[in-house]
Amino acid sequence: MAFRAVNSRRHIGLQQLSSLAWAGRTLLGPMKACKFVVDESTDESMLICSAVRLMESLDLTSAAGQLLNETIQAQSKEFKTGMSTLLFLVGAWSNAILECLQQNVPVSAIVSVMSEGLDSCCEKVQCLQVSVHDVNKELCSSSVRPSASESKASQIPCGSSLNRQIYLCFQKDISASEELVPRNSYFPQEADCNFNKGLVWPLASFGSVASLVRSVDDGSTSVISGSGVSASICKQKKLTHSRYFSPGAKSHVSSHLGDSQVYLSGQSAYTCECYGLGHLAMALSHGSQPSMKLLQSIVAYQHERAECSGSSQFSIAEIATCCLPGLPESYSCVCPGFVTLVSPEQATVIKHFQDKSLWIVLMDGDLTEQYRHLGFTKPRNVKTILEYPSLQEGGSRTSWLSNMLDILISLEVNLVLVKGNVCENLMERCIANNVLVISSVTQNVLSAFGEVTGAQPVTYLTQLNASCLGSGVRVELWKGCDERAMELGQLVPVRIKVQGIPLLTAVLTTAVASKMCLIEDQFWTFVYRLHHALRDGKVFLGGGAVEFLCLSHSQMLAEQCLKLAGKNAAKEFRSPQLAASSSEYKAVVLQALATGWSQYLSVVMCNAAKTASEFEARTLIDHHLQKAADCGSPSAYVLKEFRRGSMFRGCSIPFTDNEEGVKVYDNVTAKMEAWRRALDLVLLVLQTDAEIIIGPRRSQLLNSRSSSEFMFL
Repeated sequence: MAFRAVNSRRHIGLQQLSSLAWAGRTLLGPMKACKFVVDESTDESMLICSAVRLMESLDLTSAAGQLLNETIQAQSKEFKTGMSTLLFLVGAWSNAILECLQQNVPVSAIVSVMSEGLDSCCEKVQCLQVSVHDVNKELCSSSVRPSASESKASQIPCGSSLNRQIYLCFQKDISASEELVPRNSYFPQEADCNFNKGLVWPLASFGSVASLVRSVDDGSTSVISGSGVSASICKQKKLTHSRYFSPGAKSHVSSHLGDSQVYLSGQSAYTCECYGLGHLAMALSHGSQPSMKLLQSIVAYQHERAECSGSSQFSIAEIATCCLPGLPESYSCVCPGFVTLVSPEQATVIKHFQDKSLWIVLMDGDLTEQYRHLGFTKPRNVKTILEYPSLQEGGSRTSWLSNMLDILISLEVNLVLVKGNVCENLMERCIANNVLVISSVTQNVLSAFGEVTGAQPVTYLTQLNASCLGSGVRVELWKGCDERAMELGQLVPVRIKVQGIPLLTAVLTTAVASKMCLIEDQFWTFVYRLHHALRDGKVFLGGGAVEFLCLSHSQMLAEQCLKLAGKNAAKEFRSPQLAASSSEYKAVVLQALATGWSQYLSVVMCNAAKTASEFEARTLIDHHLQKAADCGSPSAYVLKEFRRGSMFRGCSIPFTDNEEGVKVYDNVTAKMEAWRRALDLVLLVLQTDAEIIIGPRRSQLLNSRSSSEFMFL
């Protein structure tokens, strides 16, 4: 048909996907080339290294661009990793499919063969999955152990160069608040836990983030120890289809991420001081030392707290971040409690709270007169004349402010943590009466303070009574490693702490404001990589091993299709020519799938400076493909080369303090879902383009005899 001939040459949607994905080529691989994004309205610049930030910065006016952005946002929301891989494969497979269309391959053949080919690759790479327990055991056994003469207090995660000047910070916090909460009320076996070992770590060469305070809203917890991995987590169902384009299907992974926990009994079998997870975090960080050090510090801290129960625990729900722009990067550290930024006026209130135990209130909504909780139903048969009177009119607004302040003063409330926004006028009145109100506090932070202080969250202050209050909280100005309080222009960092709180705040600092988004994105990416690795109970071999096996397998399938063109395929069709044509189509499409894997590997190698050009990278890839074919078993060849650490000369990353290397590993579910989402998006745009009449021959087609076959939207 003329319709097919026109659209086979003019698939605008695929071309748009390819152009958008090209902008993210430098974001692929561990050695990312960051991009500067400039806001034309404010002339402010921001350094980014993630596909999510890139999509947010681009002007996506086309339908294909919107679909690409939504697909990347869906991957980010669920996994927080794999977005750059998704973006690149969208572009690579879009170009490959355009080449198939130039060879007159039917759209139906492209869709079916590409889907089958990816499913086959996903099944093939299962042999490259390694259990987390085995990875930990191998990494810890090959690491350099500290000497036996080192004191217990100096035991730190392997590879961490930590500043010992503030090791006693947490110990001082414990002793200062012992009288507030009985030690055995939260840690029944405190005598065996040794919590006073160095538990706050500064960090050199690190940065901060754009948003001032942000933490995860996921309450999930992951746990691992030397006894192995829980079977309930390892036995996850195999992925069958992308959830993004099947909204009706229930997400199996999402059901695990909601509130499940993995607990493993038995003492840790690791003699290394990484507590069984430090080296795994290093292997998943792909060589980013700053974020890896912070994550190792968090792992060590949470291990200390969980040591009483005999299992090592990693919980992302107990992690928050606070960014302090303008400070040297050496001030980055992990602090117990909640660190946030307040105004200088609020900081004056904190000076009245020094060394005082405070009463705290938790609010799970906005602290404004207009706020109504979700599901609020207005009274029936009531006509609203003016719902929100202005401040100038006084009236009910002044009365509301006075009532709210009276409630706080009558109950002697000192600190209010609000999940949402706070009325500015009420904030000013609270400051004048020495009541500290902090807005935009995330749910996991509220939950952490509620568990320890006994405070019960309320939606409105009118619900507040004495039983809802929490006690034992202390507030102080945050101090850096030099024991000096900081003041960052219009913002002052403060620390809210209470005895026994599990919450940790990663304080991120940088003197370059444009690096803040970059550092925050990296930190949370590595946190979630470790979380998903523990959730899956297994990891992929990294360094391009998985993609290389997919490339080898796709090419093998394409060669088999060509060999069977005149043999087995002829049995399925009455016409041998049709059978041969079908097999040739299949071979072309499978080769297009392989082209995407090849481009992925070559770009990663170039970005990592392992090769001088993509041509050299592809030459090296072809060399390994030939050796894998000669071996007879590509998977066995990949396993052998990965153990040697020689494949593509980029399968290991160095330790911090020695010349040994740690092999690179990747997440299983997040990576495979990124593949599926990328292909689903490309095929969706392909099929949509095939149903749209475009080009200069539009009028000719509409006036033709076949116009009745078209559907007009």
